[in-house]
Amino acid sequence: MSKIAIYVKSILIPLLIGGLVGIVTSKYIDYNSLVQPSWAPPSFLFPIIWTILYILMGISYGILKSNSLLDAKTSNIYYLQLFVNALWSIFFFIFKWRLFAFFWILLLIVLVYLMIKIFYSKNKVAGLLQLPYLLWIIFASFLNLTVYLLNS
Repeated sequence: MSKIAIYVKSILIPLLIGGLVGIVTSKYIDYNSLVQPSWAPPSFLFPIIWTILYILMGISYGILKSNSLLDAKTSNIYYLQLFVNALWSIFFFIFKWRLFAFFWILLLIVLVYLMIKIFYSKNKVAGLLQLPYLLWIIFASFLNLTVYLLNS
């Protein structure tokens, strides 16, 4: 497979997963009707931010794949964090399990940290490209908890 094809596939996978979750949860999203902290971002920013983060995920994975740096452990942590990421929206928006979603996103933070550590050990750029993702989900965890507390 050519390097271009590797990168296209690597970027499309997280974008498609994120898009599918967005479609599934779209009619359940009640973000604007919830009591928000003053520092909560406007809802229109979320799809923009997530698109950028998914592209960065794909680029990082593509870097590793195109340089034959992937092994089972690396792929497993990558796909596991994608799975955990996808389920957060379902728990938070469809099931309205706000407190459970907070603990779930803490799991995601741990997985993304481990992913960054593994990626960085194989290719520094691949690891560093995931730092915005980690920072965003740390921020999102505070937002998740605050929204839960303000709305319970």
